[in-house]
Amino acid sequence: MERYAGALEEAMDGARQQERHYQLLSALQGLVKELPSSFQQRLSYTTLSDLALALLDGTVFEIVQGLLEIQHLTEKSLYNQRLRLQNEHRVLRQALRQKHQEAQQACRPHNLPVLQAAQQRELEAVEHRIREEQRAMDQKIVLELDRKVADQQSTLEKAGVAGFYVTTNPQVSAAGLPWDAGPQRPDPTWGFS
Repeated sequence: MERYAGALEEAMDGARQQERHYQLLSALQGLVKELPSSFQQRLSYTTLSDLALALLDGTVFEIVQGLLEIQHLTEKSLYNQRLRLQNEHRVLRQALRQKHQEAQQACRPHNLPVLQAAQQRELEAVEHRIREEQRAMDQKIVLELDRKVADQQSTLEKAGVAGFYVTTNPQVSAAGLPWDAGPQRPDPTWGFS
């Protein structure tokens, strides 16, 4: 009798799993219908079904939550680094203005044009340095964010989530869907951000 109860329990669990799979699949299909038709064509029933299966046990949600937390910490750190650089530049500009004002006040009137020309060259050099440092910081930020996206893609690929793989293809949108006409792999690229 217990054997029959166990089999019945397994059948009920299987039916619940199947029902949940259909619910998730239906929800994914609804989301896909909101996408432009060029993207809809790339998301086959099989891919959506595989995604729904990956979502069934909740592990993917936990993985995504962990990746999201790491992303937020990284973004906050990079933002703070950029703010520190901007504050350093603001202090540098203020110190330079103060230095220039003091030098002009101490300067004899007939030497003022020469001093102002030298100060203008110094100001331009500092502004050039600031622009270069900001550009370098922005490049560093973009590279770090690109690395995080690749880490996210790799993690989801290793977790077996359908459609995820590491790509550096610039034709892939922030959402991970290809912008170009043809897929590079059988499944569409799904990014995570």
